[in-house]
Amino acid sequence: MSYTGIAGKVAVVTGAAQGIGEAVARLLAQHGAIVALVDRQEDALNQLVTNLRNQGQQATACIADISHRQAVEDTVQQIEETVGPIGILVNAAGVLHTGAVSELTDEEWTKTFDVNTHGVFYMSRAVVRNMAERQTGAVVTVGSNAAGVPRMHMSAYAASKAASTIFTKCLALEYADRHIRCNIVSPGSTDTPMQRAMWQDEQGAEAVIAGSPHTFRLGIPLNRMALPEDIADAVVYLVSDQARHVTMHDLCVDGGATLGA
Repeated sequence: MSYTGIAGKVAVVTGAAQGIGEAVARLLAQHGAIVALVDRQEDALNQLVTNLRNQGQQATACIADISHRQAVEDTVQQIEETVGPIGILVNAAGVLHTGAVSELTDEEWTKTFDVNTHGVFYMSRAVVRNMAERQTGAVVTVGSNAAGVPRMHMSAYAASKAASTIFTKCLALEYADRHIRCNIVSPGSTDTPMQRAMWQDEQGAEAVIAGSPHTFRLGIPLNRMALPEDIADAVVYLVSDQARHVTMHDLCVDGGATLGA
């Protein structure tokens, strides 16, 4: 599908070095966006930028840790001054620490919220200030279906994603009168490095699709694992003109794994 309202706009994508963030960055660039890619992984990010430029697309690498407020403020200011006015923000950066509640360390809990929640807040606040002055913009936060359905051994991740989900809806409400739309895309299990890190062996995907009764986890009714491109398609739709009347929406892309809950 050809989406309008993206070409020529500056689009900031966090967590762009791999996984869903990378897929989003590539698809936005294909639709003509000028992508400013934010991540801590310098080598991977620079490689992606080189690849995009070799394809005739416009891309800039911004090495930054979104869990640090000042780094975010400086990065957003730099993009506004050197790349152009930001019209699109995609909060795709995320981290995952698994384990029973009794085994989670303070550091793991805090780091999860630093990136998945505080990072979304810092980036959104810095970007929306400028969008508000221009009376236009679109924000999408990549959440998780775990934000609405309890998961064993994923309490920090689920809680942090739930927080960033409701934050994004509040952001949408506050800035609706400035013509800024804010939405969430909530993936289920997706074939990314984060997902693969949880697999015990090469049959990891099959196990996820089948589900796990002893952890009260349903499988995937569509009988397939999502690819990052599946999530990117949903994100790009929500920032396009085709979704111009959609805001405060949480679009779940999980193959039915949470039964629409």
